[in-house]
Amino acid sequence: MYRFSNTLIGLLNLFTLLASIPIIGAGLWMAKSSTTCESFLQKPLLVIGFVVLVISLAGFIGACFHVACALWLYLVVMLFLIASLIGLTIFGYGVTSKGGGVEVPGRVYKEYHIEDYSLWWRKRIEDPSYWNTIRSCILGSSTCAKVASWTPLDYMQKDMSPIQSGCCKPPTACTYNMDTMVNYQDPDCYKWSNDPTLLCYECDSCKAGVLENIRRNWHKLSLLTVIMLVFLILIYSIGCCAFRNTRRSETDYPYGQNRMTKIKPRWDYYWWRWLHNRKEQLH
Repeated sequence: MYRFSNTLIGLLNLFTLLASIPIIGAGLWMAKSSTTCESFLQKPLLVIGFVVLVISLAGFIGACFHVACALWLYLVVMLFLIASLIGLTIFGYGVTSKGGGVEVPGRVYKEYHIEDYSLWWRKRIEDPSYWNTIRSCILGSSTCAKVASWTPLDYMQKDMSPIQSGCCKPPTACTYNMDTMVNYQDPDCYKWSNDPTLLCYECDSCKAGVLENIRRNWHKLSLLTVIMLVFLILIYSIGCCAFRNTRRSETDYPYGQNRMTKIKPRWDYYWWRWLHNRKEQLH
């Protein structure tokens, strides 16, 4: 077990160390890209890449070269990472538990209302700087171009994504015929424009469609998040074994019945021997 845990931790961290290089490269490539949607992901990719690089490097050096301080740093950061991932998972489920579409009579697609989503998400997406970035992403994509040529029959028979339903058309209940116009309509009805650069991008239904898209993506990734947590906890357990083995190689910690005493023990040798003897007396 002494060699196995250190070797396994070293190999796993070598793999993640190599995997962090393309992640950092992708972030740097996006920094040079002029597409807003790609630069929107630049900072998260760079942060993840550099964090994985530092953690993997510390784990690899500590396990393969028996450097206890490097393994200690590795375990502390791993513990923080596991705790953060657990907190992020719980928080994600909390903010994405609300939402979902509303059935539209005679239509295949659904429509979405921003008041159905959590208050935290609503405040976040209503922030002008945040929304302008997302709006530019939608405008620069072909999301609404796909439905621009639809006929009225297509709207009756075809389904739409949440973003298409909220951003590329006015709410179905809107009436623009002066003879049949009602006194009160959804405020989004007045925000709609036939201009391809405007459409319903400032509508609350568009923001709700984006939130629904995020909610669906989060639920798809929830299983992967749980698997990642189990994997990290397993790696952390093996890392603890490797750290214990490294400490044994540096000081006079017992390993089996036949053990040799160091000529110059570390500063904590006598303290540790006293604690070990006390435990033996109690047992």
